[in-house]
Amino acid sequence: MADHTGTMVATDVHQHLWPEDFVAALARRDVAPAVRRERDGRGWVVAVPGEPDSPFGDATHDPAVRAASLRASGLRRALLCMSTPLGVEALDEDQARPLLDAWHDGVFAAGDAFGVWGALPVHGATPADVHALLDRGAVGISLPAATLASPALVAAAGPVLAALARRGAPLFVHPGPAGPPPTARDDGDAAWWPALTTYVGDVHLAWHAFLGWGRPDHPTLRVCFAMLAGLAPLHAERLALRGGPAAAINDPNLFYDTSSYGPRAIAAMAGVVGVDQLVTGSDRPVVDPPLVPPLGAPAEALMTTTNVQRLLGTPRGRRA
Repeated sequence: MADHTGTMVATDVHQHLWPEDFVAALARRDVAPAVRRERDGRGWVVAVPGEPDSPFGDATHDPAVRAASLRASGLRRALLCMSTPLGVEALDEDQARPLLDAWHDGVFAAGDAFGVWGALPVHGATPADVHALLDRGAVGISLPAATLASPALVAAAGPVLAALARRGAPLFVHPGPAGPPPTARDDGDAAWWPALTTYVGDVHLAWHAFLGWGRPDHPTLRVCFAMLAGLAPLHAERLALRGGPAAAINDPNLFYDTSSYGPRAIAAMAGVVGVDQLVTGSDRPVVDPPLVPPLGAPAEALMTTTNVQRLLGTPRGRRA
């Protein structure tokens, strides 16, 4: 994306930052999503619905520390997204909105090193919410992948998608639920299990549903899928054989962030959709970015500047 002089700056399109007031609001909750003391009282853990508790370190969410780490990695800007697997957006509207407000207030004030993907409650979101966040300065809107995971769900999200398209702003599809997860767990508390199953499955469903039903209704909407859409485009040959919209792999308005994948997967995706559709996303602080550019320095420059500029486009200004 460009700075105030119009110069493109190297940007990470996918990071997470939890402002103090957001963490405090989570700490006041008795049930997940919540932040609470470890049993030994020495630290804090994050309680995520349907997942094992995980350690929480507030230092990793300090805006000054994060901005310094950006500069150290050769980047100048990061786009902040709600940590959608928390399930905040999927809560009942009266619970979701105060938490989203606390998060938005903090990330919009985080400083010039950061941009914001606005977040919406799953229940009760309207085009007016989209316009309000874009008017506030959001680069676009993020949605949990599970909210787009079928033709009917894509249709239900239609007013939000149409509002984004009218404003010339992009959509960011991030793994996350549309409602409460099953209460029973059968993964043995394996921390990696949801990330390798539910997350990938939901993004696959969202990618296929958007191609089949979202794209015909929203032909100009730019969409970025986190984590390379779980490598869904690599199934294009099977999609074609089964009569699906496989030509969508050539869609110039579909983008894929590289978070949580390495050089083999990223190279395979570049071979299918083209490097012009890839953008750098790290998923910090959940995942550390690679020390070496996966596709080399020239591709990395493209994926952090020109491609990001194409993804974000030029917003059409405030609504009338």
